[in-house]
Amino acid sequence: MASAASAPPTPANLKRIVAAGLIGTTIEWYDFFLYGSAAALVFNKLFFPDSDPLVGTLLSFLTYAVGFAARPLGALVFGHYGDRIGRKKLLVLSLLMMGGATFAIGLLPTHATVGAAAPVLLTTLRLVQGFALGGEWGGAVLLVSEHGDARRRGFWASWPQTGAPAGQLLATGVLSLLTALLSDAAFGSWGWRIPFLLSGVLVIVGLWIRLSVDESPVFQQALAQAEARKAVGGGDTEKLPLVSVLRHHWRDVLVAMGARMAENISYYVITAFILVYATTAAGVSKQTALNAVLIASAVHFAVIPAWGALSDRVGRRPVYLLGAVGVGLWMFPFFSLIDTGGFGNLITAVTVGLVLHGAMYAPQAAFFSEMFATRMRYSGASIGAQFASVAAGAPAPLIATALLSDYDSSTPIALYVIAASVLTVVAVGLAKETRRRDLADVDALGTDEPARTPAADARTV
Repeated sequence: MASAASAPPTPANLKRIVAAGLIGTTIEWYDFFLYGSAAALVFNKLFFPDSDPLVGTLLSFLTYAVGFAARPLGALVFGHYGDRIGRKKLLVLSLLMMGGATFAIGLLPTHATVGAAAPVLLTTLRLVQGFALGGEWGGAVLLVSEHGDARRRGFWASWPQTGAPAGQLLATGVLSLLTALLSDAAFGSWGWRIPFLLSGVLVIVGLWIRLSVDESPVFQQALAQAEARKAVGGGDTEKLPLVSVLRHHWRDVLVAMGARMAENISYYVITAFILVYATTAAGVSKQTALNAVLIASAVHFAVIPAWGALSDRVGRRPVYLLGAVGVGLWMFPFFSLIDTGGFGNLITAVTVGLVLHGAMYAPQAAFFSEMFATRMRYSGASIGAQFASVAAGAPAPLIATALLSDYDSSTPIALYVIAASVLTVVAVGLAKETRRRDLADVDALGTDEPARTPAADARTV
């Protein structure tokens, strides 16, 4: 039976929690995607000027991938402390780290000024970005998931997920505006710094909102129960959350990692690699490619809550599987439309791809949250999501660019995404349905594993 702590909050409080998750993740994804767009457009010339243009792009995307490599470490550290001291404090810290690193990138000297030190400094700040983002996602979606009720958790938890397209929209919009107003020479000289420096203002807004929300009531209840068990000698609150995750939820971690493969790879191929493919292979201008991503990101933002709401009605797995199969089937039409060079076809290719991606991304927040017990949920969800990103999103633009360079064709790239879709279909197909699982349920023995009542089992079949 659900406890009082899991009772729905007031509408005003829930909206404030959702706003804190949405605005915070929007700012952090703005920072992260801004780097990806800049890596595709200007970093190859500013930080790797001695390389062949395509090789320079590969090296630029390599620094982009380095940020992903730091995300698992961020997931471990933030997950550990988030499960021990709470979600809110760690979310404030992640925002400060991400925003500070992004602002500093806007002040970096380039290769022309300091030589080889420039890419080293750029890579270091990228590591800080990745570390912070590794802890951001899990905390943001859990804060919303643990405040909401089971009946509409998919809908409410999907709103922090809209921070990804909102951040993409904001980053692409700023870059698109600057490239439209400035000459290529001006943008390459100083204009690229403006969106990075704007991050400082956005972080102040995000901090003000995040500091105004309460800690998760489900976490507070679980912490109090663990302390009570410890006081009577019935439990140990000092156990590492990572150890508990690997002991009780290792299958769920593997499912989460598999579920992320198609979602992560397809997203970065559609939104980051397209800036390379459209401008080099299809002969589309940078401005046209950016505008197509801008329009598609707006649609992506709008459909994510709808997919989340649908997952509340039919389940997380059916919606997720629809997205995974759809993205795989869309890859060949995606590249064929881009090859035409037409702006309308480019918009269609990216928009349909992101709508199908949203079917995976929207239920992911609730789906992953419902897999893990409260006192190991931050660690479990973060580890499953971020460790997968090293194999999925991190190398995706790099692999796609290398395949384009080696084969001069989009076919191997489409097959690459299709293979990822197959992996995701298998992983989600093997998972249990989690819809309407009560996050406050913990077993009486103190292992913090979700209790299974007949009623709960009936709801999750």
